[in-house]
Amino acid sequence: MSRSIRRAAERPGRPLRRAVAVAAALTTATLGLGVLSGGSAVAGSAAAGPVVTRAALDPSLVAGRGADVPFAEQEAENAVTNGSLVGPGRTAYTLPAEASGRKAVKLTPGQYVEFTLPSTANAITVRYSIPDAPNGGGITAPLDVTVNGKNKSTMTLTSQYAWLYNQYSFSNDPNAGLLHPDQWITECACVPAETTPTPTVEKPFRPNHFYDEQRLLLGRTYRAGDKVRLAVPAGSKASSTVVDLLDSQLVGAPHVRLLAANVLAFGADPLGRRDSADAIDKAVAFARRSHLKVYIPPGVYQVNRHIVVDDVTIEGAGSWYTVIKGRQVTLATPAPDGSTHTGVGFYGKDAAAGGSRNVHLSGFAIEGDVRERIDTDQVNGIGGALSDSTIDGLYIHHTKVGMWFDGPMKNLRITNNVITDQIADGLNFHTGVTDSVVSDNFVRNSGDDGLAMWSEKTANARNTFSHNTVQTPVLANGIAIYGGTDNTVSGNLIADPIREGSAIQVGSRFGAEAFTGHLWITDNTTVRAGTFELNWNIGLGAIWFYALEKNIDADIQVVGDHFLDNTYNAIMLVSDFPVKDLYSITNVHFKDIKVDGTGTSVVSARVAGGASFENVDARNVGAVGVNNCGSFHFTPAGSEFGLTDLGGNDGGGTTGPWFAAWELPNTITCDDRPPVVAPPAPTAW
Repeated sequence: MSRSIRRAAERPGRPLRRAVAVAAALTTATLGLGVLSGGSAVAGSAAAGPVVTRAALDPSLVAGRGADVPFAEQEAENAVTNGSLVGPGRTAYTLPAEASGRKAVKLTPGQYVEFTLPSTANAITVRYSIPDAPNGGGITAPLDVTVNGKNKSTMTLTSQYAWLYNQYSFSNDPNAGLLHPDQWITECACVPAETTPTPTVEKPFRPNHFYDEQRLLLGRTYRAGDKVRLAVPAGSKASSTVVDLLDSQLVGAPHVRLLAANVLAFGADPLGRRDSADAIDKAVAFARRSHLKVYIPPGVYQVNRHIVVDDVTIEGAGSWYTVIKGRQVTLATPAPDGSTHTGVGFYGKDAAAGGSRNVHLSGFAIEGDVRERIDTDQVNGIGGALSDSTIDGLYIHHTKVGMWFDGPMKNLRITNNVITDQIADGLNFHTGVTDSVVSDNFVRNSGDDGLAMWSEKTANARNTFSHNTVQTPVLANGIAIYGGTDNTVSGNLIADPIREGSAIQVGSRFGAEAFTGHLWITDNTTVRAGTFELNWNIGLGAIWFYALEKNIDADIQVVGDHFLDNTYNAIMLVSDFPVKDLYSITNVHFKDIKVDGTGTSVVSARVAGGASFENVDARNVGAVGVNNCGSFHFTPAGSEFGLTDLGGNDGGGTTGPWFAAWELPNTITCDDRPPVVAPPAPTAW
């Protein structure tokens, strides 16, 4: 089975242009373990009523885009609290950078944050961060929940699944030295092992993946206007508890399937005291023989290995009621695919064995136990090859990758799932996945790409990522397309990528097959994207095209997209410096685009090739509209990248029209690192 692996060798080892050296030693302030405001209280506008957002935006700005979710999002910074504000801030390896909307609220023992319910609810999800243990491994700490001052319940928060450190593929040890001293790091602008004297870095080095979330059924239904208070009790082991947001929703009654292979009849334990994997296997076998569905009623079922599924329907009572929970198990000897651990997951058969077909999974949660990133491990929530199948209404938490598919396979429909707090990707179509759809899914806090199509060795084709929401991917991109044919990315909402990636990437990298046919990127909204690329020491675009291993020359249409509150550029087209004379980007067409706010330019071109622009409107642009470096030869004829004006390109910012005539078709306007002008918050166009 192919491995879910992000090869360190692919990560750029040098900046496109050599960075100015910075101090070798990092201080705690430089690591930025949170920007905390002083003052005794922070009172958001929730004092006058609840503030409901989507990706920390006014919902009207993203209407019709992103997943149709059953919960209402409320940011802690808009609630009533006697705590202090964290952020805003977008610098990687800091608490505000990984918070939704880049802000949160910090509570110390005795402090609270209080939310007003915007609608009827009986369940909440709290996104939070508490400190790590001094030597790693995490702690637990209580958080009291009351509604209208009554009915107290206590959540037990944990940081056991958070707090990674160091270089890829990371460590759980905050006191570890550099994992790869033979690799170039920005902090000293050097290769430490090749530098005399050897530079030192402050520990912990590059802390990240701070947040986690926890769900709670409130035990009864509350009305709009009721007050949900989250309070840190005196004596908490957590010196601080950072609350990012609260999602509230009305969860319906458990789904019941009477005529089915009920796992209880085969010995499954709904209290989780005994392992239920064998019982579920027996129910699956019986259901296939009897042409019945498998039903898993409410309960917590211990499963510590893969459940292999083929030609079967498995239904739970709903993801809030049926929980499949497992611990990670160390294998006595590595598996043939290189795995050193196993854990809870539902897997189709390997594609080399023909894969699985007619599998339908719905209505349950998968709770894993993955605390470190080991790329060879198959410890994903869903895996294998599944054709002519559906996955609907799952909640997947604390696995390595929520869903990782190794094709060839076809006709898979993935809808209405929530995937959170992964060590690596949220979902990845890997190798020869065709004619499949990922729609109305919600992905938050993935440790790598939120959603990806990776055409390694065999092209993915005719797939669609439609109306999904991806928030706060800690590493890499919200949505990434690595090669492939005739694929579509449409109607998605992508917010707050944090480092070494951005909202949308179109990449020729990681051994992917070439882009052929067309790629449609239509009607998506990104917000607070365009991250800082640590290895290159430059800012990226909210959407970026990266020609590292091949030309990108398929017909690419970027139409109707909105790029809001871009930290650096809205659009970037780039190649790595060592291959800048080998690969180009052409045949990319931007039409009917709105850009509201850029820290620097609308377009940054750092590659040979060209693109066309039509009805691209921009405002609040912080630097020259087009930062055109081409392939850095600076010829008398101008840049090697050309921009074609098809009309209707309006607006601008501090330097005048963003698409000025003097910039066209290929005026060199290269500024490697222009000053960043923070744009105002997005507003209705």
